[in-house]
Amino acid sequence: MEGMDVASPAFRLRLDLQLFAGEKTEPATPKKKQDARKKGQVAKSMELPAAFILFFSFLSFFVFGGFMKTHLVGMFRSVYTDFLLLSVTADNVLVLFEKLGLQILMIVGPIFLISVIIAIAGNYLQIGFLMTGDPLMMKFSKINPLEGAKKLFSMRAVVDFLKSMLKMSVIGYIVYSTLMGEREHIMQLAHLPLEEILSFTSSLVLMLGVKIGAVLIVLAVLDYMYQKYEYEKGLKMSKQDIKDEYKKSEGDPLIKGKIREKQRRMALQRMMQDVPKADVVITNPTHFAVALQYDGSQMQAPTVIAKGSDYVALKIKQVAKDHGVTTIENKPLARALYAQVEIGEAIPADMFQAVAEVLAYVYKLKGKAN
Repeated sequence: MEGMDVASPAFRLRLDLQLFAGEKTEPATPKKKQDARKKGQVAKSMELPAAFILFFSFLSFFVFGGFMKTHLVGMFRSVYTDFLLLSVTADNVLVLFEKLGLQILMIVGPIFLISVIIAIAGNYLQIGFLMTGDPLMMKFSKINPLEGAKKLFSMRAVVDFLKSMLKMSVIGYIVYSTLMGEREHIMQLAHLPLEEILSFTSSLVLMLGVKIGAVLIVLAVLDYMYQKYEYEKGLKMSKQDIKDEYKKSEGDPLIKGKIREKQRRMALQRMMQDVPKADVVITNPTHFAVALQYDGSQMQAPTVIAKGSDYVALKIKQVAKDHGVTTIENKPLARALYAQVEIGEAIPADMFQAVAEVLAYVYKLKGKAN
């Protein structure tokens, strides 16, 4: 920016563009998302699996309630009828605990199994299958008091506080409205038998659990959308970041150009090493040169072992001259071979006649013809 007035609009515009290039305004590239996923950085709401577990657990009580009641009553009946009058011995106590353990497992087993399945499904729906140990690695930044203080007063902390207040308010309203709707039945509980009291209480609790679970699922879905927005925002990149990532993944264009140039030189050197093996070099005479080799015992047809145009053609002719390889000028054939046949390929059938005539002439010059 030498010679430019620092107060000029052009200078300010260039400065603004330079500053803008460092701002993270671009969506994350697939590579950055993949790298973040490998580190365990994914869009995930912890509220969603918990809400699913609560909702489906209470819902499962409606399905397995009768089964659980039967086994619970059977367990108490067995204790009072089969074990109450038994002698307290090690064998009797062991049998008692085995039967009680089996009964308890059968009672809570369905709920436990449903909770595990729902927890796995709730996480899988959000992030799919992911196994990584990076979040478990010891990092000193996690125990940095300054970083912890920043998190306490960050926008995320404010949002989490508001979410907690919203959940408590919604749950409180659901409980209050449900209880107020059943207040007449609640007031009459003192006049009902114990079995009806327990039946009414259990149905009321289950209804509250299902309602709260359903509302929490809605709130959890909204939380997941917010977490995904924060995740995408946190992964945003600047234009310079995208350029740097491209250079790392694809390679620096300057370095790649140098590598390609070196590869071309090496290929040219290998090709020049094969020119002395040729039986003939067919030229244009100045623009193209094609070196052919034919060994009747190993080849079904003459093969192109070197070819080039302009400077490379001159090099081929020079190497051929230095090693006594015959050079024949045939413009149409040289152009056709250069355009249609790659190095290492045999000539096509429609060129057999023309090439055979050239080789016959070469062999005749070398005294190889019959």
